[in-house]
Amino acid sequence: MGTANRKPIKLALQGGGSHGAFTWGVLDRLLADGRLEIEAVVGTSAGAMNAAVLVDGLIAGGAEEARRRLDAFWEGVGAMAAFSPLQPTPLDLMFSAGNMDFSPLWRIADVMTRQFSPYELNPANLNPLREHLERLVDFARLRSAAGPALYACATNVLTGRLRVFERAEMSVEAVLASACVPLLHHAVEVGGEHYWDGGYCGNPPIFPLIYMGGAPDILIVQLNPINIPEVPRDIRAIVDRMNTLAFNSSLMREMRMIRFVTDLIDQGQLPREKHLRCFIHTVDAEEELAAFNASSKMNASIGFLRHLRALGAARAEAFLDAHFEAIGQRSSTDVVAKFL
Repeated sequence: MGTANRKPIKLALQGGGSHGAFTWGVLDRLLADGRLEIEAVVGTSAGAMNAAVLVDGLIAGGAEEARRRLDAFWEGVGAMAAFSPLQPTPLDLMFSAGNMDFSPLWRIADVMTRQFSPYELNPANLNPLREHLERLVDFARLRSAAGPALYACATNVLTGRLRVFERAEMSVEAVLASACVPLLHHAVEVGGEHYWDGGYCGNPPIFPLIYMGGAPDILIVQLNPINIPEVPRDIRAIVDRMNTLAFNSSLMREMRMIRFVTDLIDQGQLPREKHLRCFIHTVDAEEELAAFNASSKMNASIGFLRHLRALGAARAEAFLDAHFEAIGQRSSTDVVAKFL
């Protein structure tokens, strides 16, 4: 299908550790479908990594190259994890595809990261993802070549403000800053400022996609469940839910504002020619991802990553089957029911 016949869409990619492999599957299926033209991508944390690999792949060789780069990125993550002591045990695999509850090394690592800072545990600031990203993404080309808009989001440690890195200033440091979990990594310095994970301020922020104009359709690939089936009772589940609530709060606030502006446009109180009326779509697997606990976000074993990839591809397939015709016409997600 020619570019002129494709429907333009913008992507908003959440972060969530290894759960970002779900987004890998979603993106692969959207790219393989061929009926969508990706106009812009905003990502936070693992979403920023997916976004950088996706956009550079599109620039380098179109949809097929982007699919190949995403495969190489996540398969590479799984290959590196094969040498990690953090592995699910056979007992873990009997009960869950991704949790590591019975892994003694996971429990030790969990305690250690709550007692010692990454500056103490990793004084050399080693991060294998840096070299992995640099092998797969040509950041000089990414900054200068024509292609989809790209935004990666990080949180300024000292000011608490959200920083949105645009494509013209994209670097491996910017992507790592967006994915800097404070208990695991040193704060990442970019331009003399220090940054932590962007999820604290926007997971992901939607406003860059609105302010740029262009296509009205925004597809959110959601990793962090809004609803969970039961009250968390152990300390790990409580902390994980606290983080999920914090990381979802900014997105829910933006959805409330989008709904408010949309109502004003529909009522004729705001002129359509000056304000972008957004159509919101979502791909998620709330029930399945909510069944995994905090340990699963550190599980980068290739079996689990491929499991999430298959789940993401299936959910993207279901989205295309049910809602492709809505793109460009209306929202396929009830913002009030979903987010408010």
